[in-house]
Amino acid sequence: MMKKIMLLMLCFTFNVVTGQQNVLDKVLAVVGNEALLESDIEMEVLQLRAQGQLVDGEMRCYIFEQLLLQKLLLAQAKLDSLKENELAVTQEVEQRIRHISVQLGGTQEVEKYFGKPMFQLKEEFTAQMRERSLTQQMQMNIVSVVQVTPRDVEVHYQSQAPDSFPMIPDQYVIQQIARYPPSGSEARFQVREKLLELRERVMNGEKFQALAVMYSEDQNSARRGGELGMRTREEFVKPFSDAAFVLKPGQVSQIVETEFGFHIIQMSEKRDDMANLRHILIRPKFSVETQQEASHLLDSVTTLIRADSISFEQGVVRYSEDKNTRLSGGYVINPQTLSTRFEKDQLIPNDYYVLRDMKVGQLSAPFESKDNSGNDIFKIIKFKEFIPSHRANFDQDYMVIHDIAKNKKQQAAFDAWITKQIQSAYIFIEPDMRSCKFSREGWVK
Repeated sequence: MMKKIMLLMLCFTFNVVTGQQNVLDKVLAVVGNEALLESDIEMEVLQLRAQGQLVDGEMRCYIFEQLLLQKLLLAQAKLDSLKENELAVTQEVEQRIRHISVQLGGTQEVEKYFGKPMFQLKEEFTAQMRERSLTQQMQMNIVSVVQVTPRDVEVHYQSQAPDSFPMIPDQYVIQQIARYPPSGSEARFQVREKLLELRERVMNGEKFQALAVMYSEDQNSARRGGELGMRTREEFVKPFSDAAFVLKPGQVSQIVETEFGFHIIQMSEKRDDMANLRHILIRPKFSVETQQEASHLLDSVTTLIRADSISFEQGVVRYSEDKNTRLSGGYVINPQTLSTRFEKDQLIPNDYYVLRDMKVGQLSAPFESKDNSGNDIFKIIKFKEFIPSHRANFDQDYMVIHDIAKNKKQQAAFDAWITKQIQSAYIFIEPDMRSCKFSREGWVK
């Protein structure tokens, strides 16, 4: 057995070319059949330093132990025949490279910093992310069996000191009736004319990326030259994906209309059922007359509600055009928590500016705002409920307490699994690394 282990360690010791120098890569640990190399730690250190973090000996030991845990999970994931999520891996690699490029000042600086060409860095990041994808799945499998009952939540709440629970900021509950300005033909025509002009400029040799930075109204992608990253067609609304996925690399689509506005799309890269796309988004600019039309209708609805001719909920059903709230009595759902409660910073800014001067039960005048897709919309809101800042408690914040109790139980299950695996798995740690102060016992045998 020992000869087999030594042979495994020798097989994992090899020379790696970094820049112009040959550096001997060293096996620092073996967990099951998984080797942990010195280059694994160095790659993590370089990424942390690129983000401006200081890395001392204690931090290196912390990184080392985290990688030991990852190898322990990876070994079991392979035994369980888990498969990495290639889509998530690709997106994570692209995001990481973009982030490091911003930190260091461009692709050339990234290659200089790591001492490797970009294609090699992508390969190494991809291998790294594949391992993490498997270990994350393994961790999810370990804790997925954990369930908590209402009784478990209550017991956990009663067993903890009240001041151990988090503070909940002020929260707001609102209802809305929303109307979109009529889509005037002139506004739509102007958008199409602008996109036709931009498409023609691309056809004549201008860079799509430069035009996206200057003209696209999708601020998130405009900063990246309109780039959306590697995604599957299912991640886009149907008109967009239907137009985009028939393109060849470099081709530009005709004008595409979606619920977000009007687009032209360029195929950057296609890989199996995934594509990296760029787009330029422009939305129609409505005239004062069309905006007033939507506002006047809401004025009439407000008058009916205040005169008790109809209830707010009846007004929602009859007049609201927002599909996300029309069937829920107008209650606005927080996309981050899927509840009706919003903290101040979670509200659409225009909504909060109106809400802050209202009292509970009051109805606002019509005002201009945005929907979840960024489109112009007119609405009236009703201030339904205000929950002042308070310490999380069982009666008001059951789901908060539930999540805390569940997380604690999941952590206990995960820790128990790790302890058992450390005891049963073959683990070898190179002598120079045994002086690290590990947070878990049993690594050094």
